[in-house]
Amino acid sequence: MGAGHDHGHAHRPPPGVGGTAATAYRGRLRIALCLTLTVLVAEIVGGLLADSLALLADAGHMATDAVGIAMALLAIHFSARPPSERRTFGYARAEILAALANCLLLIGVGGFILYEAVRRLISPPEVEGGLTVVFGLVGLVVNALSLALLVRGQKESLNVRGAFLEVMADALGSLAVIVSAVIVMATGFRQADPIASLAIGVMIVPRSWKLLREALDVLLEAAPRDVDMAEVRSHILALPGVEDLHDLHVWTITSGLPVLSAHVVVREEVLDAIGHEKMLHDLQGCLGEHFDVGHCTFQLEPAGHAEHEVKLCH
Repeated sequence: MGAGHDHGHAHRPPPGVGGTAATAYRGRLRIALCLTLTVLVAEIVGGLLADSLALLADAGHMATDAVGIAMALLAIHFSARPPSERRTFGYARAEILAALANCLLLIGVGGFILYEAVRRLISPPEVEGGLTVVFGLVGLVVNALSLALLVRGQKESLNVRGAFLEVMADALGSLAVIVSAVIVMATGFRQADPIASLAIGVMIVPRSWKLLREALDVLLEAAPRDVDMAEVRSHILALPGVEDLHDLHVWTITSGLPVLSAHVVVREEVLDAIGHEKMLHDLQGCLGEHFDVGHCTFQLEPAGHAEHEVKLCH
């Protein structure tokens, strides 16, 4: 068995070669950014013409959307750069950092909405209903188009999901602007605007908190939620010739790129009979069939080698 162990790899194309999960949605993100900037300008104009603080506030939310989507696009650009000797996985994790920044931005926006809503409940502003409804409808339609562009990608990439949640928050803001303006026009009940804003803030913050936890899990190299470590262990130990397993690690580099490494103890007579290559193929085939792990590294070793490694470490 030579030095007493062997290494094997199974993987998807590395970051920078095939891109990350968000790369396929770069064009859609660009379109969403253009639409967001268009609505931003329209709402600023409409807010000034209608003297509507609600529209101007929504324009502020659109500005945060534009920043969030721009960060997502910048992260995709960096993540497409090839690996180097210093950064062996390239800049793939830049997307997770962008998702984290988007989370913090969303939580900040949600907190501001809640603060403003409470303030307006105490002192509700005057709203020019007609123009507010028109520009609110424009914002809602454009946000709906952006959501349709990003809805698929947000299931595959935390980076795209951050941008999706930014746009969703704005769509809810546009809807609140319309509903509250109609209520104010019909009944004169000026508290409708802050009540709608409270509802939006309550919806934004929990979603953002969930995305924040997922991004932190990746940065802390926690096992992916859809990978059962006990099941992975049992599948590997069930292979003929495998005696034991240690130093099993599963983590995520970026969205769509989970990786695994393990030290697999194999009976010497089995390894001599079938060879290292066959054993590695069996391990990789087992994981490829039952688990979605993009990159696997195995160290094959005889019984007792783990104790030898411990002595070397000490």
